[in-house]
Amino acid sequence: MNDQDILQRIQVLVKEEHDLRGGSPARDGGTDPEQKMRLKRVEEDLDQCWDLLRQRRAKADAGGNPAEADPRPISQVEGYRQ
Repeated sequence: MNDQDILQRIQVLVKEEHDLRGGSPARDGGTDPEQKMRLKRVEEDLDQCWDLLRQRRAKADAGGNPAEADPRPISQVEGYRQ
């Protein structure tokens, strides 16, 4: 997977997140439990994709091989301090 593939995945996930939220940033994903679970998963996948993209770019900037970057577990990515 290269940077372009990751960016395309991010675009798909952002669209799905937007659709799940009903196009309104104020909504919380509706009241449907399945919809809320899917929204949570989409948000986690997005965080994981952004983390992988940052890893790849950091490796490239440091003269390393971006292909050596691996997706970190969601539990790790979601545990980062903001």
